[in-house]
Amino acid sequence: MTQAQSIDDVQQMLGKQGYVCGRALATVVFLSLRLGRPLFLEGEAGVGKTEIAKAIAAALGRRLIRLQCYEGLDAASAVYDWNFPAQMVAIRTAEAAGGANRAALQAELFSDEFLIERPLLQAMRPDPAGAPVLLIDELDRTDEPFEAFLLEALSDFQVTIPELGTIKAPEPPIVILTSNRTREVHDALKRRCLYHWVDYPDFDGEVEILHARAPEAAETLSRQVVAFVQTLRTEDLFKKPGVAETIDWAKCLLALDVVDLSPEVIADTLGAILKYQDDIQKLQGSEAKRILDQARASLEPA
Repeated sequence: MTQAQSIDDVQQMLGKQGYVCGRALATVVFLSLRLGRPLFLEGEAGVGKTEIAKAIAAALGRRLIRLQCYEGLDAASAVYDWNFPAQMVAIRTAEAAGGANRAALQAELFSDEFLIERPLLQAMRPDPAGAPVLLIDELDRTDEPFEAFLLEALSDFQVTIPELGTIKAPEPPIVILTSNRTREVHDALKRRCLYHWVDYPDFDGEVEILHARAPEAAETLSRQVVAFVQTLRTEDLFKKPGVAETIDWAKCLLALDVVDLSPEVIADTLGAILKYQDDIQKLQGSEAKRILDQARASLEPA
Protein backbone atom coordinates (compact mmCIF):
# COMPACT_ATOMS: atom_id res chain seq x y z
CA MET A 1 0.00 0.00 0.00
CA THR A 2 2.84 2.32 0.64
CA GLN A 3 6.21 3.04 -0.84
CA ALA A 4 7.65 3.81 2.61
CA GLN A 5 9.54 0.87 4.07
CA SER A 6 10.54 2.54 7.33
CA ILE A 7 9.78 5.47 9.62
CA ASP A 8 12.71 7.35 8.14
CA ASP A 9 11.21 6.80 4.69
CA VAL A 10 7.97 8.40 5.88
CA GLN A 11 9.81 11.46 7.18
CA GLN A 12 11.70 11.84 3.92
CA MET A 13 8.61 11.19 1.82
CA LEU A 14 6.61 13.87 3.63
CA GLY A 15 9.59 16.22 3.78
CA LYS A 16 9.71 16.25 -0.02
CA GLN A 17 6.14 17.60 0.08
CA GLY A 18 7.17 20.41 2.43
CA TYR A 19 5.69 18.70 5.51
CA VAL A 20 8.11 18.54 8.44
CA CYS A 21 7.20 15.47 10.45
CA GLY A 22 8.51 14.54 13.90
CA ARG A 23 9.43 10.93 14.60
CA ALA A 24 6.38 10.20 16.78
CA LEU A 25 3.97 11.35 14.07
CA ALA A 26 6.02 9.62 11.36
CA THR A 27 5.81 6.38 13.36
CA VAL A 28 2.01 6.42 13.60
CA VAL A 29 1.71 7.34 9.90
CA PHE A 30 4.01 4.44 9.00
CA LEU A 31 1.95 2.03 11.09
CA SER A 32 -1.31 3.32 9.64
CA LEU A 33 -0.06 2.73 6.11
CA ARG A 34 1.55 -0.62 6.90
CA LEU A 35 -1.41 -2.04 8.85
CA GLY A 36 -4.19 -0.40 6.82
CA ARG A 37 -5.66 1.21 9.94
CA PRO A 38 -7.44 4.60 9.95
CA LEU A 39 -5.40 7.38 11.56
CA PHE A 40 -7.14 9.67 14.04
CA LEU A 41 -5.40 13.02 14.61
CA GLU A 42 -6.45 15.43 17.35
CA GLY A 43 -5.00 18.82 18.17
CA GLU A 44 -5.54 22.55 18.09
CA ALA A 45 -6.62 24.17 14.84
CA GLY A 46 -3.75 25.08 12.53
CA VAL A 47 -1.16 22.55 13.73
CA GLY A 48 -1.03 20.60 10.45
CA LYS A 49 -3.60 17.80 10.78
CA THR A 50 -5.28 18.46 7.45
CA GLU A 51 -1.97 19.18 5.72
CA ILE A 52 -0.59 15.75 6.51
CA ALA A 53 -3.40 14.09 4.55
CA LYS A 54 -2.58 16.32 1.58
CA ALA A 55 1.12 15.49 1.93
CA ILE A 56 0.48 11.73 2.10
CA ALA A 57 -1.74 11.83 -0.98
CA ALA A 58 0.83 13.85 -2.95
CA ALA A 59 3.74 11.68 -1.80
CA LEU A 60 2.02 8.42 -2.74
CA GLY A 61 0.47 9.78 -5.94
CA ARG A 62 -3.02 9.02 -4.67
CA ARG A 63 -6.25 10.93 -5.07
CA LEU A 64 -7.26 13.00 -2.04
CA ILE A 65 -10.97 12.85 -1.19
CA ARG A 66 -12.06 15.25 1.54
CA LEU A 67 -15.22 15.00 3.62
CA GLN A 68 -15.57 18.32 5.43
CA CYS A 69 -17.69 17.68 8.50
CA TYR A 70 -20.31 20.07 9.84
CA GLU A 71 -23.19 20.09 12.29
CA GLY A 72 -26.13 18.14 10.89
CA LEU A 73 -24.06 16.08 8.43
CA ASP A 74 -25.87 12.80 7.78
CA ALA A 75 -25.07 9.55 6.03
CA ALA A 76 -26.89 10.49 2.82
CA SER A 77 -24.94 13.72 2.45
CA ALA A 78 -21.66 11.88 3.00
CA VAL A 79 -22.35 8.89 0.75
CA TYR A 80 -24.57 9.65 -2.23
CA ASP A 81 -27.52 11.54 -3.67
CA TRP A 82 -29.71 11.20 -6.73
CA ASN A 83 -29.72 13.80 -9.49
CA PHE A 84 -33.42 14.61 -9.19
CA PRO A 85 -33.53 17.32 -11.90
CA ALA A 86 -31.96 14.94 -14.42
CA GLN A 87 -34.33 12.17 -13.35
CA MET A 88 -37.31 14.45 -13.93
CA VAL A 89 -36.05 15.31 -17.40
CA ALA A 90 -35.73 11.59 -18.16
CA ILE A 91 -39.29 10.98 -16.96
CA ARG A 92 -40.68 13.84 -19.08
CA THR A 93 -38.74 12.58 -22.08
CA ALA A 94 -40.13 9.06 -21.63
CA GLU A 95 -43.67 10.44 -21.31
CA ALA A 96 -43.27 12.55 -24.45
CA ALA A 97 -42.08 9.48 -26.33
CA GLY A 98 -45.28 7.67 -25.52
CA GLY A 99 -44.31 6.09 -22.25
CA ALA A 100 -41.69 3.49 -21.52
CA ASN A 101 -41.84 0.22 -19.64
CA ARG A 102 -42.27 1.21 -16.00
CA ALA A 103 -39.71 -1.28 -14.64
CA ALA A 104 -37.19 -0.36 -17.32
CA LEU A 105 -37.66 3.35 -16.62
CA GLN A 106 -37.21 2.83 -12.89
CA ALA A 107 -34.04 0.81 -13.47
CA GLU A 108 -32.70 3.57 -15.69
CA LEU A 109 -33.58 6.35 -13.21
CA PHE A 110 -31.73 4.60 -10.37
CA SER A 111 -28.58 3.73 -12.28
CA ASP A 112 -25.04 5.09 -12.08
CA GLU A 113 -25.96 7.66 -14.73
CA PHE A 114 -28.08 9.59 -12.22
CA LEU A 115 -26.01 8.83 -9.13
CA ILE A 116 -24.17 11.72 -7.45
CA GLU A 117 -21.25 10.25 -5.53
CA ARG A 118 -20.33 11.94 -2.26
CA PRO A 119 -16.89 11.52 -0.59
CA LEU A 120 -17.48 8.20 1.20
CA LEU A 121 -18.79 6.50 -1.93
CA GLN A 122 -16.01 8.02 -4.04
CA ALA A 123 -13.47 6.54 -1.62
CA MET A 124 -14.95 3.05 -2.14
CA ARG A 125 -14.48 3.14 -5.91
CA PRO A 126 -11.45 1.50 -7.56
CA ASP A 127 -8.72 3.85 -8.74
CA PRO A 128 -5.92 2.97 -11.20
CA ALA A 129 -3.45 4.94 -9.05
CA GLY A 130 -4.32 2.90 -5.96
CA ALA A 131 -6.60 3.38 -2.98
CA PRO A 132 -7.34 7.08 -2.43
CA VAL A 133 -6.64 9.05 0.73
CA LEU A 134 -9.94 9.76 2.48
CA LEU A 135 -9.73 12.80 4.75
CA ILE A 136 -12.62 13.09 7.22
CA ASP A 137 -11.93 16.60 8.46
CA GLU A 138 -13.09 18.08 11.79
CA LEU A 139 -15.14 15.07 12.87
CA ASP A 140 -15.90 16.78 16.18
CA ARG A 141 -18.32 19.09 14.35
CA THR A 142 -20.72 16.22 13.65
CA ASP A 143 -23.02 14.41 16.08
CA GLU A 144 -23.14 10.89 17.51
CA PRO A 145 -25.52 9.33 14.92
CA PHE A 146 -23.05 10.16 12.15
CA GLU A 147 -20.20 8.75 14.24
CA ALA A 148 -22.15 5.50 14.59
CA PHE A 149 -22.67 5.31 10.84
CA LEU A 150 -19.01 6.08 10.21
CA LEU A 151 -17.98 3.34 12.62
CA GLU A 152 -19.84 0.79 10.52
CA ALA A 153 -18.57 2.18 7.20
CA LEU A 154 -14.94 2.10 8.37
CA SER A 155 -15.29 -1.39 9.81
CA ASP A 156 -16.19 -3.06 6.50
CA PHE A 157 -15.21 -0.32 4.03
CA GLN A 158 -18.55 -0.67 2.31
CA VAL A 159 -21.72 1.37 1.91
CA THR A 160 -25.25 0.35 0.96
CA ILE A 161 -27.44 2.16 -1.55
CA PRO A 162 -30.98 0.71 -1.36
CA GLU A 163 -31.60 1.06 -5.11
CA LEU A 164 -28.21 -0.40 -6.14
CA GLY A 165 -27.15 -2.66 -3.28
CA THR A 166 -23.89 -2.83 -1.32
CA ILE A 167 -20.73 -1.30 -2.73
CA LYS A 168 -17.50 -2.57 -1.20
CA ALA A 169 -14.08 -1.04 -1.69
CA PRO A 170 -11.80 -3.40 -3.66
CA GLU A 171 -8.92 -1.90 -1.67
CA PRO A 172 -9.55 0.00 1.59
CA PRO A 173 -8.82 3.72 1.29
CA ILE A 174 -6.14 5.38 3.41
CA VAL A 175 -8.32 7.04 6.05
CA ILE A 176 -7.31 10.07 8.10
CA LEU A 177 -9.74 11.60 10.59
CA THR A 178 -9.09 14.93 12.29
CA SER A 179 -10.62 16.65 15.30
CA ASN A 180 -10.05 20.03 16.93
CA ARG A 181 -11.48 18.49 20.12
CA THR A 182 -14.38 20.90 20.50
CA ARG A 183 -16.10 17.78 21.88
CA GLU A 184 -15.01 14.23 22.65
CA VAL A 185 -15.31 11.66 19.88
CA HIS A 186 -16.78 8.32 20.99
CA ASP A 187 -14.31 5.68 22.19
CA ALA A 188 -15.76 3.04 19.84
CA LEU A 189 -14.65 5.05 16.82
CA LYS A 190 -11.25 5.85 18.31
CA ARG A 191 -10.63 2.15 18.94
CA ARG A 192 -10.88 1.52 15.20
CA CYS A 193 -8.02 3.93 14.62
CA LEU A 194 -4.42 4.60 15.47
CA TYR A 195 -4.32 7.82 17.51
CA HIS A 196 -1.94 10.76 17.69
CA TRP A 197 -2.17 14.15 19.38
CA VAL A 198 -0.66 16.78 17.08
CA ASP A 199 0.83 19.45 19.34
CA TYR A 200 2.46 22.78 18.62
CA PRO A 201 6.07 22.13 17.57
CA ASP A 202 9.02 23.27 19.64
CA PHE A 203 11.08 26.27 18.52
CA ASP A 204 13.50 24.40 16.28
CA GLY A 205 10.70 22.34 14.76
CA GLU A 206 8.63 25.40 13.91
CA VAL A 207 11.65 27.16 12.39
CA GLU A 208 12.23 24.06 10.25
CA ILE A 209 8.58 24.10 9.16
CA LEU A 210 8.87 27.77 8.25
CA HIS A 211 12.00 27.07 6.22
CA ALA A 212 10.10 24.37 4.32
CA ARG A 213 6.96 26.42 3.68
CA ALA A 214 8.47 29.89 3.29
CA PRO A 215 12.07 29.22 2.18
CA GLU A 216 12.56 32.78 0.94
CA ALA A 217 12.37 34.12 4.52
CA ALA A 218 15.77 35.03 5.95
CA GLU A 219 17.04 33.07 8.95
CA THR A 220 16.91 36.09 11.28
CA LEU A 221 13.32 36.97 10.37
CA SER A 222 12.20 33.34 10.57
CA ARG A 223 13.59 32.97 14.08
CA GLN A 224 12.02 36.27 15.18
CA VAL A 225 8.63 35.28 13.76
CA VAL A 226 8.66 31.88 15.46
CA ALA A 227 9.89 33.31 18.78
CA PHE A 228 7.16 35.97 18.74
CA VAL A 229 4.38 33.50 17.87
CA GLN A 230 5.53 31.02 20.50
CA THR A 231 5.67 33.77 23.12
CA LEU A 232 2.22 34.91 22.01
CA ARG A 233 0.86 31.40 22.64
CA THR A 234 1.71 31.78 26.33
CA GLU A 235 -0.67 34.76 26.57
CA ASP A 236 -4.30 34.49 27.64
CA LEU A 237 -5.92 34.50 24.19
CA PHE A 238 -9.29 33.30 22.95
CA LYS A 239 -7.61 31.57 19.98
CA LYS A 240 -3.90 30.96 20.00
CA PRO A 241 -2.18 31.14 16.61
CA GLY A 242 -1.35 27.82 14.99
CA VAL A 243 1.54 26.89 12.74
CA ALA A 244 -0.63 27.83 9.77
CA GLU A 245 -0.78 31.40 11.11
CA THR A 246 3.00 31.44 11.60
CA ILE A 247 3.45 30.57 7.92
CA ASP A 248 0.82 33.07 6.77
CA TRP A 249 2.36 35.85 8.84
CA ALA A 250 5.85 35.17 7.52
CA LYS A 251 4.54 35.34 3.95
CA CYS A 252 2.77 38.63 4.72
CA LEU A 253 5.98 40.09 6.14
CA LEU A 254 7.88 38.97 3.05
CA ALA A 255 5.29 40.63 0.82
CA LEU A 256 5.89 43.86 2.76
CA ASP A 257 9.68 43.49 2.42
CA VAL A 258 10.09 43.34 6.20
CA VAL A 259 13.54 42.20 7.34
CA ASP A 260 13.20 42.83 11.07
CA LEU A 261 10.20 42.79 13.42
CA SER A 262 9.10 46.01 15.09
CA PRO A 263 6.04 46.93 17.21
CA GLU A 264 4.75 49.01 14.30
CA VAL A 265 5.01 46.15 11.81
CA ILE A 266 3.37 43.77 14.28
CA ALA A 267 0.45 46.18 14.84
CA ASP A 268 -0.07 46.50 11.08
CA THR A 269 -0.12 42.74 10.44
CA LEU A 270 -1.88 41.30 13.51
CA GLY A 271 -4.77 40.12 11.35
CA ALA A 272 -2.49 37.46 9.88
CA ILE A 273 -1.90 35.74 13.23
CA LEU A 274 -4.94 36.63 15.36
CA LYS A 275 -8.50 36.10 14.14
CA TYR A 276 -10.56 37.58 16.98
CA GLN A 277 -10.90 41.29 17.72
CA ASP A 278 -10.67 40.76 21.49
CA ASP A 279 -7.26 39.11 21.02
CA ILE A 280 -6.09 41.88 18.70
CA GLN A 281 -7.19 44.50 21.23
CA LYS A 282 -4.99 42.89 23.87
CA LEU A 283 -1.92 43.55 21.74
CA GLN A 284 -2.54 47.22 21.22
CA GLY A 285 -0.20 49.84 22.63
CA SER A 286 2.81 48.62 24.57
CA GLU A 287 1.73 44.95 24.70
CA ALA A 288 3.16 44.11 21.29
CA LYS A 289 6.51 45.64 22.29
CA ARG A 290 6.50 43.70 25.57
CA ILE A 291 5.95 40.38 23.81
CA LEU A 292 8.50 41.25 21.13
CA ASP A 293 11.07 42.06 23.82
CA GLN A 294 10.38 38.70 25.47
CA ALA A 295 10.73 36.94 22.15
CA ARG A 296 14.04 38.64 21.42
CA ALA A 297 15.31 37.81 24.90
CA SER A 298 14.53 34.14 24.26
CA LEU A 299 16.72 34.27 21.15
CA GLU A 300 19.74 35.65 22.98
CA PRO A 301 22.38 33.07 23.95
CA ALA A 302 22.35 32.13 27.62
